Amino acid sequence: MFFILFFTILVVQRLVELVIARKNEKWMKDRGAKEFGQDHYRAMVMIHFAFFISLLIEGGLLHSGIHPLWKYLLAGFLLTQAGRIWVISSLGKYWNTKIIVLPNTEVVATGPYKHFRHPNYLIVTLELAIIPLLFNAYWTLVIFSVLNQLILLTRIPVEERALRSETDYERVHLATPGWIGAFKKEK
Repeated sequence: MFFILFFTILVVQRLVELVIARKNEKWMKDRGAKEFGQDHYRAMVMIHFAFFISLLIEGGLLHSGIHPLWKYLLAGFLLTQAGRIWVISSLGKYWNTKIIVLPNTEVVATGPYKHFRHPNYLIVTLELAIIPLLFNAYWTLVIFSVLNQLILLTRIPVEERALRSETDYERVHLATPGWIGAFKKEK
């Protein structure tokens, strides 16, 4: 029962986020925003969709119980959700699941972005570990944690190049810690 409730809430949350992302995409593109990374975005969507299917099968249908440390894992999950809300509210209309950049704007450097360049990717990484672990879905945990890191190896450089070419990103975030690898100035 806990799995069904948890899974349903998670799916509804992601659907609400997609509605917000589409609304923000329209707002930004109406103002001349450019989209980057369309090819890898499809792969990322497929990875996240497959994560839900895998979680449903391994954590739900083949359910082997809840992890003995479930209270701590649930607390960790709730912290990631607080972080997710902080990220979305900090970016406001600029938040999106796609890489969409409005040229000649100042990048957001408040909230978690004041301290960290890619907090949303950290949150997703933690979620992809915590959620399967909560339901003893170890194959889901390993496979999708690895796939997520692989897609981020492509996505983060594309996003940083887009932000550097269209905004004041480099000036604002030159000294801000990154997510994967150090910030490197292209020649």
